[in-house]
Amino acid sequence: MQDLLGALPPNVSTYGARIDSLYHLILYITAIAFFAVEGLLIVFLVRYRAGASKRAKYSHGNTRLEIIWTTVPALILVILGFTSAGAWRDIKMKMPTPDVTIMVTGKQFNWEILYAGPDGKFHTEDDYQVDNDMRVPVNKNVRVMLSSHDVIHSFFVPQVRLKQDALPGREIQAWFNVNTPGVYEIPCAELCGFGHSGMKGTLTVLSDADYAKWVTEQWPPAGSAPAADAPAAPAGDAAPAGDTAPAPAPTPSQPPATGQPS
Repeated sequence: MQDLLGALPPNVSTYGARIDSLYHLILYITAIAFFAVEGLLIVFLVRYRAGASKRAKYSHGNTRLEIIWTTVPALILVILGFTSAGAWRDIKMKMPTPDVTIMVTGKQFNWEILYAGPDGKFHTEDDYQVDNDMRVPVNKNVRVMLSSHDVIHSFFVPQVRLKQDALPGREIQAWFNVNTPGVYEIPCAELCGFGHSGMKGTLTVLSDADYAKWVTEQWPPAGSAPAADAPAAPAGDAAPAGDTAPAPAPTPSQPPATGQPS
């Protein structure tokens, strides 16, 4: 369904359209019920206002009306349940094979992002850990393993249509696949303490080439460390330029230098 109100951020995930459709379906049903009830309220206010010719009648119940206003909402809820079951199953229960797996741990007041190293295992020496900076490739299935160090947090990426609580002592898995490169905010959507409003991370979605470059920067191949990483000689140990210049090679017309005065 089209977002007629323009209230939602742009969707960049593969399953976001299904969530948006459910959201709009529920919104439109709720809007119809709201305007119907408010319209009837206005009619009754005008028709039975003080000084009107008609007076209200007290009723002790109407079985037919009670059945209608009980059955109709119940049927709507059942229909919504069946409509959303497929999306819930596909998003929450049928996780696709991940191309990238990342551990995310909420803590007051940061997202702790942990990447497995070349060995593919977490909590080993080649892991890479950073706060509030998640980087993933575009058009790839990303599995997120969520937990919390302290209190309940909520991992929320509005453009991806992903919102999942992170609980202490429990690991919860979620996944997403973003089809548009860019930078997206990861706020905490659960009140978690005095610094809650500042708990924000960023999700950077990179092209395949940029992501491969980023991975190489974090885990350079053996023997190919960048020259910029080599330690520079202390300023006091630098040798004078004259001491490092090579002596000229001897020629037949010039005897070799012996270091003795002539």
